[in-house]
Amino acid sequence: MSCQTVNLETGMPTVEAARARMSQALRMARAGRVKVVKLIHGYGSSGSGGRIKADVQLQLARKKQAGEIREYVKGEDFSAFSPAARRILDACPEMARDRDYARANHGVTVVLL
Repeated sequence: MSCQTVNLETGMPTVEAARARMSQALRMARAGRVKVVKLIHGYGSSGSGGRIKADVQLQLARKKQAGEIREYVKGEDFSAFSPAARRILDACPEMARDRDYARANHGVTVVLL
């Protein structure tokens, strides 16, 4: 399997619990030789952006800088117009058929391991 989806918002977790779930999911995906992980973090019930989303993207930026992941792209940028999205599609072409591809979904982030 080269692509996997992980729902971080199941059970309405705290930011800390969602962060731990994400870290564990990324470790397990890497161990399972998964290339791309789509994280579902939601956009917040207020519609103005959720705390889990902000934390996920902050953690991913840190992981990219530390060399723990190769790339990530916010759902709202996940389209052919994004260089990061094109790198992800090169690694996992089936992501072009993902329901969130080119849909500007603010509730997901896609990670290239």
